[in-house]
Parts: sequence; structure tokens; C-alpha cells
Amino acid sequence: MTAEAIATGPRAGAAGVGDRPLRIALLTYKGNPFCGGQGVYVRHLSRELSRLGHSVEVIGAQPYPVLDEGVPLTELPSLDLYRQPDPFRTPKRGEYRDWIDRLEVAAMWTGGFPEPLTFSLRARRHLLARRGEFDVVHDNQTLGYGLLGDLGAPLVTTIHHPITVDRQLELDAAPDWRRRASVRRWYGFTRMQKRVARRLPSVLTVSGSSQQEITDHLGVRPELVRVVHIGADTDLFSPDPSVAEVPGRIVTTSSADVPLKGLVFLVEALAKLRTERPDAHLVVVGKRAEDGPVARMIERYGLEGAVEFVKGISDAELVDLVRSAQVACVPSLYEGFSLPAAEAMATGTPLVATTGGAIPEVAGPDGETCLAVPPGDAAALADALGRLLGDVSLRRRIGTSGRARVLSRFTWTRAAQGTADLYREAIEARTAPAGAR
Repeated sequence: MTAEAIATGPRAGAAGVGDRPLRIALLTYKGNPFCGGQGVYVRHLSRELSRLGHSVEVIGAQPYPVLDEGVPLTELPSLDLYRQPDPFRTPKRGEYRDWIDRLEVAAMWTGGFPEPLTFSLRARRHLLARRGEFDVVHDNQTLGYGLLGDLGAPLVTTIHHPITVDRQLELDAAPDWRRRASVRRWYGFTRMQKRVARRLPSVLTVSGSSQQEITDHLGVRPELVRVVHIGADTDLFSPDPSVAEVPGRIVTTSSADVPLKGLVFLVEALAKLRTERPDAHLVVVGKRAEDGPVARMIERYGLEGAVEFVKGISDAELVDLVRSAQVACVPSLYEGFSLPAAEAMATGTPLVATTGGAIPEVAGPDGETCLAVPPGDAAALADALGRLLGDVSLRRRIGTSGRARVLSRFTWTRAAQGTADLYREAIEARTAPAGAR
């Protein structure tokens, strides 16, 4: 069965739970809306579930998610050991509250990333103290030991994609054994996530590609993994002819030195492109790394004036930035879905995207709704970007077709409806007589 066929339709029997509004606890151990997709997912899904009439309470740790009006946030604070401007800090004695805090610091001291585990332990304690207040618990990729067993309500878990993919890409990019050892220690939590995933009763993911990765990498049985596509906020991310195009502007969303984002290949492509189009320039929505592969590539090709990084901008500023670009680009080696692709397409901005991971599911056919290139191929990126920058009619055709694709397939309303169907299935499965399961 294709991902499209299983994406949003309820299974037989789900309606038996009834159509009453549900009380939902939505967990997120990290909710930053400006870095990565987890904060975006929590914000938009919680809003749309609320609009469907459900009661949603987000329970999260730092950085706390930004939520829309009417969606309450319950703060379940960590020690926030990775905050700026003092990441990897050692807390003062008075900051320690219990043994979970001590576990968090000990793991950080030894080079690990403890937050999925320690958030799951705090969440378990919190949920058991509020037993009976929720109909369903929805975990957003924490996959910690604390979420196994009875939580007082059935558990549904979103896995956007297995973090083991990130781990392998970082190992492949590591320059020496010291860096490889550091990467292995940092990603030590993925062993826990793999064990937890195999014991989950219901897994939700965002693409057919991720569904296959979850089965292959985490060993979850295929019949337990359901696909509900996420989407763009198509009211916010929409065309606006009053926003002037900036000649030569290319926009991308990327963390500078996260290997799977492929920014280093886009910078190399820009250098090739500027030999023929000197006005070509790149705006990166994300934090600039002062050192590392991307910084060295910018210096090597003399692109200081042609690559700009912006971060912490408002939603309205982000949308206008994308609208102002002649081309949007997703150069990633791998994506579990790619919200930046859907959002750029929703504005009518023509897209160049790689075929890494689930990106083709979002971006669609090459030459129709995007220009598609192989991941990690700077020459192919340069060629595709040059084609769009040099052809107004092609830009208009790709941009119009891209928005139509998003409107028909990838909206948050559809995502919320499909997710609510899975909630009802999980509730029904928990309450059904043992012989009927």
C-alpha cells in the first residue's frame, strides 16, 4: 500500500470510539520553533487539533515551543544545559532538584545527550500524578524509557525519522577518530530510542520514506507504523505579488554544519553559478557557524558578500523573505519530510530540491512541481538553480504547480484530522476486551 493510500484515512472500527472531543497531552522534549521541525510540528498540530474541538495541552521542556492562542503550555523544565550563551554549563548547587537532574548533568559531563531520557522520566512522573485527566498521550519523538508502561492513557508516538540516520551521516563526515568517538557518545541515546520504539503500541510518521526507515533502522513492525503527512500553513505561506522579487536571490533553511542538511554543497553550487550569474546570492535561514566546512567553503570561494545568514526572524519576515526569492532550495542529503520545501512551494516560489529521503514525496515530479537533483551533487544544484534564475516562464510554471500540490496534499488541517483518527484507534484498542484485540 502506498503512503498516499494510508496517509489520512481512518481504519475500520475507529468510529466506535465516538466523536466526542478528546483530551490530549502532547509531549515535546524540545520545542524550538526556529531550529528543526519539532517545534513547528507541535505548534501547528496543536492549533489545528484545537480548531477541530479537541482539548490539547502541550507539555514541554526548554526551549519551550511557541503556541497559538488557546493552546496551554505546561512547562516541565530541564536544567537547560545547552542554552545560549553558555552551552554545556555546570549548574549551581541550588539548581539541583532531584536525582533526574543529577542524571542529566552526569550524562552531559561524559559527552552524552540526556534530554530524551530525562524528559521522559519527568513526563512519566507528571502524567501519573494527573491520571484520568487525558484520553491520549502523544509523544513527539522523545522515545525515552519513562514513556513505556502504563501512563494512565494510551500512547501514540510520532517518529519524524530515525535519528540513527543523522548519526550515520555525522560519522561519515567526521574527519578523524576523535570526532567519530564524540559523535558515537553524543548519539548514545539512539540505542534507547531503538529499544523503546520496538515496544510502542502505535507509531505515527510523516512520510512513506520515514515509514520504511523506521522499519529498517528501528525494527518496528510495519503494521504498527502509520503515515500522516504534515503540511504548510497555507494561509501564512501564500503568494503576495506586492513583495518584489530580488534578482538572483536563492533562499534556504539550514543549520550550517549539520551534514545531512547539505549546505556545503549549496555553497559550492553558488560559487559555480556566480561565474555565469554574478548577481546570484544566497540567504540562509539559520545560524551561521564561525568555523567548520561551510565557513571554510565561503572563505575559499570568496563568497562573504554573497551568503547571508538570518535567524530569529518572525513568521511574517520569513514568509516575505521566501516570497522575495527567485528560487528556494532544499539541498539536504536526507529529510524525513521537509517542511521548508512545502512552505516554499506554498508561497509559489519555485523549488530546487534533492531526492534525499522523503523530499520527493513532498516536492513532487522533476520538471513539474520542482527541479530535482541528486543529493550531494553541487554541479547538478548549480545547473538547476541557473535554469530557474534564467527562465521567468519556467519559474512561474513550477511555482504555480508547486502551490497547487501543497494545497491538495499537505495542510495542517488534514494532518490534524488524520492524527485524531489514530488517537481514537489507540483509545479503542486500549479499551477493547483482550480477546478482541
